[in-house]
Amino acid sequence: MAEATVAVVTAPAPDLLAYEVVDVFAPRPFAGNPLAVVLDADGLSTEQCQSLAREFHLSETTFVCAPTDPATADYRVRIFTAETELPFAGHPSVGTAHTLVRLGRLSAGVLRQECSAGVVEVEVGSDGARLGSGPISLRPGPRPAELAAAVGLGPDDVTGRPVHLAGCGLEFGYLEVTAAALGRAVPDVRALQALLPDVAGGVSLVVRDGAEATVRVFAGGMAWEEDPATGSAALGTGVWLAAEGLVGEGTTAYRLHQGAQLHRPSVLDCTVTVSGGRATAATVAGAVLPIASGTVRIPTC
Repeated sequence: MAEATVAVVTAPAPDLLAYEVVDVFAPRPFAGNPLAVVLDADGLSTEQCQSLAREFHLSETTFVCAPTDPATADYRVRIFTAETELPFAGHPSVGTAHTLVRLGRLSAGVLRQECSAGVVEVEVGSDGARLGSGPISLRPGPRPAELAAAVGLGPDDVTGRPVHLAGCGLEFGYLEVTAAALGRAVPDVRALQALLPDVAGGVSLVVRDGAEATVRVFAGGMAWEEDPATGSAALGTGVWLAAEGLVGEGTTAYRLHQGAQLHRPSVLDCTVTVSGGRATAATVAGAVLPIASGTVRIPTC
């Protein structure tokens, strides 16, 4: 009888960190929104995290650390685009939580994730994860025609619904446009910066079709480039729906399709809970598919 073999897991060298790349909100591999998850990142400075995020050059890279207080959170995550650090983001939260469970670092179920915006809950299953909302915000936005012009569209390309600045930890401007106009939108970076100087999330263009919608998101943290799947904007969509009276009291499910223009089709399954005509909670869920793994050098900056 042959002797049993035991797999030996070798820890990365001291100047290397392990990472995973996953596709989030992905109906198939090489779709959805790619995410790099850097593990055991407690010793990294902000400058080192930013350098690694620029190296991966994905919409976001997360850095997993020990929680500040293990009694209130299971892990801490720092979220970076290639340009800046974000207080909160959806697809990084979903992808990081699922990766930690898949690697056996945490058990499936409800995880408590600490980020700069606070502690949020992520429910992880075998195929993906569901993210709960952070603090809900809602305030009036610019005139629809002004925001339309900032994304290269005209007055006839909008439905006339007002723009709301809404979020669940990260704020976005929501503009409902016609189906014919959606594919023609092109962001004007200077115009958007001038119109939305304090909106960290970006702009979401929405075309509704019953309980589903097709969206395009131009992300402020990515220098207003288009994002293939934006969980934080998906959460805020529920706040916008409630503000416009498009969902009733209680909990309503809705599905968003995103990323077609980038050849990264994405599906985001969401809920919003409404009480007294206002959104009180939202969730976003989707599949997470592992794509790559390896080690990366620690920057010396």
